[in-house]
Amino acid sequence: MNRPIISIIILNYNTVRLTHDCLESIKRCKSEVSFEVIVSDNGSTDASCDMVRKEFPWVKLIENGENLGFAAGNNRARPYARGKYILFLNTDTIVKKGTLSQTVRYMEEHPKVGALSCRLVLANGLLDRDSRRSFPTPWVSLTHFSYLDRLFPKSRLFAKYWYGGIAEDSVQEVDVIQGAYFLSPKKLLDKVEWFDKNYYLDGEDIDLCWKIKKAGYKIIYFPLAEIIHLKGATKGKKQVGKKGENRKVINLTFREKLKFRMSSVNSMEIFYRKRLWSNYPIVLNLAVVVGIKILKTARFVRLILS
Repeated sequence: MNRPIISIIILNYNTVRLTHDCLESIKRCKSEVSFEVIVSDNGSTDASCDMVRKEFPWVKLIENGENLGFAAGNNRARPYARGKYILFLNTDTIVKKGTLSQTVRYMEEHPKVGALSCRLVLANGLLDRDSRRSFPTPWVSLTHFSYLDRLFPKSRLFAKYWYGGIAEDSVQEVDVIQGAYFLSPKKLLDKVEWFDKNYYLDGEDIDLCWKIKKAGYKIIYFPLAEIIHLKGATKGKKQVGKKGENRKVINLTFREKLKFRMSSVNSMEIFYRKRLWSNYPIVLNLAVVVGIKILKTARFVRLILS
């Protein structure tokens, strides 16, 4: 059996309709480049697995039996992936024709590129600003969470997190790309050990980009190709349907919502302690940790009141 160019890995957790639409969009791209699709299911209870088996029998299905989180759930596909490149793809995405071939072609032509993402377009037609990000250093984090980057969106000083002042339609090297469309050579991913399973949800893409850059490779934002990103739908934050109509995507219990909302804050602390702690004086480190605890408390209160 010939080795596919891409192994597309999709992590699913109770997003049967989103996963169906995502797979349909991939199926329409079959003539572009050879690929295999692996769906790693984190213990869904909404008939997702039955849907995949019945409607997409050509897809490899891994049933994990429980919610392992984003990092560990995606890593479960590692022994099964045969492609030269790995594409981590969210279920809440629609892949447009030409995107797979364009992004792979760029990788083939630029061997020092370790990871690439395309332009992620939200349901409202605007750029998902998380398509390209800077590493969350103390200064970058301060300007982001104090909303200075929203007050001065074009400032190179205050808007570093989302690369304010740098054109969103040009190919560019960045620190971080989003895990919703994350293309990387399998050989390199094996070298850096894929996602760090200490991250449950959020932050794992930042950490993987850090490891790839430390290995001497570039991270590229490639806006010449694009996908649609129905952002937030997989976490129960939004209820978004096709062409912007409202429909319920996923129901979460309060406990699940709490775990999802706290996971991003927990990831901040994991990343800072693991990757940035040794770069700064102890006083600043303690101030950062206190800031993270305050943010965690604020998110908990907001969830309670919502």
